[in-house]
Amino acid sequence: MRKINRIIAAGLFGAAMLVSSAADACTNFLFTKGATKDGSTMITYAADSHTLYGELYYRRAASYPAGTMFQVVDWDTGTKLIQIPQVAHTYSVVGNMNEHQLAIGETTYGGREELAKEIEGGIDYGSLIYLTLQRARNAREAIQVLAGFMKDYPYHSEGESFSICDPNEVWILELIGKRPGTVKPELAKKLKYKYTDGAVWVARRIPDGYVSGHANQARITQFPQEPKKFQKAKGKGLHQAISSLHMDYLYEPEVECVYSSEVITYARACGWYDGTDADFSFCDTYAPLTFSGLRGCDARVYAMFNRVASGMQRYEKYAMGDATAERLPLWIKPDHKVDVREVMNLMRDHYEGTTMDMSKDLGAGPFNCPYRWRPMGFEVDGHSYVHERATSTQQTGFSFVAQCRSWLPAKVGGILWFGVDDTYSTVYTPMYCGITEIPLCFRQGNGDMLTYSETSAFWLFNRVSNFVYSRYSDMIKDLQKVQTDLEEGYIADVQKFDQRAKGSEGEALERQLNDFSGRAAERMMKEWNNLDRYLLVKYMDGNIKKERDGRFERTATGQAAFPEQPKYRDEWYRMIVKDHGEVIREK
Repeated sequence: MRKINRIIAAGLFGAAMLVSSAADACTNFLFTKGATKDGSTMITYAADSHTLYGELYYRRAASYPAGTMFQVVDWDTGTKLIQIPQVAHTYSVVGNMNEHQLAIGETTYGGREELAKEIEGGIDYGSLIYLTLQRARNAREAIQVLAGFMKDYPYHSEGESFSICDPNEVWILELIGKRPGTVKPELAKKLKYKYTDGAVWVARRIPDGYVSGHANQARITQFPQEPKKFQKAKGKGLHQAISSLHMDYLYEPEVECVYSSEVITYARACGWYDGTDADFSFCDTYAPLTFSGLRGCDARVYAMFNRVASGMQRYEKYAMGDATAERLPLWIKPDHKVDVREVMNLMRDHYEGTTMDMSKDLGAGPFNCPYRWRPMGFEVDGHSYVHERATSTQQTGFSFVAQCRSWLPAKVGGILWFGVDDTYSTVYTPMYCGITEIPLCFRQGNGDMLTYSETSAFWLFNRVSNFVYSRYSDMIKDLQKVQTDLEEGYIADVQKFDQRAKGSEGEALERQLNDFSGRAAERMMKEWNNLDRYLLVKYMDGNIKKERDGRFERTATGQAAFPEQPKYRDEWYRMIVKDHGEVIREK
């Protein structure tokens, strides 16, 4: 997600941070069928922005007469861009998943300064996602649709990484727009280069049994490339990679890499690359690594890898900003297969268990709060420092775990486990991809970033999380009890509901799906409102009221028992003494 100006981004991590990376954006993790316990595919997405309101978008399936035009509107700014022809029929889309279990997420990486400037018109990254979801049925169709847009129209936004999954495959696609004035005439003449497509891109299928991730830093380096003369006969030398000149072969299962026909020649014509085709790296050419790209971005992928596989500590120096250290791979094979509950929890991370653990230093305050208010970069006595940018962050608008299950009918098999606000303190609530009604608490228009709504999940969860931050080490435990009960209960309920719903069709199925997801959302709102009141009563004024057998304690006369008043942690007292000890020391 792109929610900050590149120049602002450049200042977040001090002088070392360049415009090639966004530190205030999104996180995606990708899980293939062979890496999950039940054989589902999953992608995750945290839409992180200080101005994004958390709500669940819905686009109803529709048919259109010939000649209908669609107005493209920039997802971030609401600015009208261009009009494009509408297709005859569009699919329904719930959030970032359509009725066929196709799901797409994104993170913005910015890229080269020469390409980071937005251009007039064209199609922005958000519209690419939602238009593709309305027009494609699976991951390979999505790649073809997206590539078609980039062939026909300019790309409006900055460099972008996309996660694309269907019930069988998971892909990562990285794209960056071309910009006028970047091609050098003498090189173009020498290379016989002609400026055509609006963007260059590479898409790679994640090997089955592996997991991947991206978090505002381009991740694709070298990639397989086709031979000079493509073998057209199926089964006779079909290569694992094809360019957009041979998109007819995209649907061959052996094809696991697809790329724009200009991805290398454009770089050559701009004077950014002069090596061999085989050595060409998308990331190193279009989004060169910087300190911020490692510490603020790839570090989040490292944290996830570190939790699912052993031996990942070898990449910690790289994650901490050392570009000369061993590079984090695009994908890894986990030590164990994950389930949907673990994937939810992988989205809950403050670098626990690593050198960057945000709950350990004095910046966490007296109650070990693993959050840092912006700005992220600061200077003290002429030295530059950074606050960590973790997967869990306070400014998340919404996040999800998209789960696609091939053994069930599409509208039942696809679940968008949807949550609002900070991933660490949200509840992932099951929204089936076949629903036709969005629960009130997630519905668009129910409040906004400047309008409070009592029935909005976004405002309720922000009210709770912002209170929890004030006495984090104590309150988060109470929150996690309710969070765990809800999510584990939902998972059990889904397993039972699947069996009832898979035999239904048409309007009967829609009613069942709407009812199930609606009741799940209502239950979440009820329990979170109860939690909100409970935390206020228990932790008012810095005290902690005593409890016994699930009730607050009272004296024999019915008064509130005297509360607990636990001390600050020792490190905090030492800091107070160091700063102010001569004034407050007892004489």
